[in-house]
Amino acid sequence: MSNETAIIVISGLFAFLSFVGIVIPLLSRAEKKDRHKTLIQDRRQSLYQETIAETKSKKSPTETNTSNNIATFFRVEQMIGSTATNIRKKLSNAGYRSPKAPLTYMMCKMGLPILFVLLGMLFMSKVEELESGMKLLILLSLAGAGWFLPGVMVKNQVDKRQEEINLSFPDALDMILICVQGGISIEQAISRISDEISEQSSILAEELGLLSAELGLLSDRKQAFTDFAERVGGGAAKSFGTAMVQAEKYGTSISQAIRVMADELREIRMSNAEEKAASLPPKLTVPMILFFLPPLFVAILGPAFLQIGG
Repeated sequence: MSNETAIIVISGLFAFLSFVGIVIPLLSRAEKKDRHKTLIQDRRQSLYQETIAETKSKKSPTETNTSNNIATFFRVEQMIGSTATNIRKKLSNAGYRSPKAPLTYMMCKMGLPILFVLLGMLFMSKVEELESGMKLLILLSLAGAGWFLPGVMVKNQVDKRQEEINLSFPDALDMILICVQGGISIEQAISRISDEISEQSSILAEELGLLSAELGLLSDRKQAFTDFAERVGGGAAKSFGTAMVQAEKYGTSISQAIRVMADELREIRMSNAEEKAASLPPKLTVPMILFFLPPLFVAILGPAFLQIGG
């Protein structure tokens, strides 16, 4: 291959990689927007179906609604007890909203220990040097790892979602405040901001979109804000939901509540930034000792040792 052909091939490869690097984020952004809209439409449809089912049940108490799987799941969940409720709340905080998510979670907690133990027995059958006590300890460790693995994965997902929501929510709250002060209702403001914030945080956009759908279809606005606070799990978004519940309950001004919360979030964000800046020098101590000082000593003292040796 000549030099000119190699240059053409390398240039074409870099052009293709540049094209892929530009197109893939655009496609991913469009996919997130489509998923955001689809999720909100599904939630509105489910709320509409639930409203129709409640209306029919009031008109004819003997008539049952066999097509409403979500309502049936919640009835079964109430029979099981508070354990299933806590599991479903945890999975909802992690973003798993399917009615079958708790069942899948419990199947994983029961199935993974068995799978890990079987795989461990398969590998240990080929190793004859291990003692029986060590084999038993390894099998118990594998069973414990399989039991705790789903919980750890769900907990990590919850932490990631809350971190992204807490990072993007102050900006969203400022935009909601601007819309409310401009005369837009809280439902329309949340719906508009959910579309605007989708490029910055798809998770927060989904939660705000679900909140706007519930505000538009549920008869009790406090229930919509309560569900929003339970879904996000914690942080500034949960404080917003709680504040809105209090504003609806006592009849206080929504714009005033949002303004106070926006001021508090700005102060919290500034204090967090100052805390991170203050903790930076201790964190840099070990990297400087390990990576910066040895090359510096070599660069400074190296020529002197070479001259002495010469």
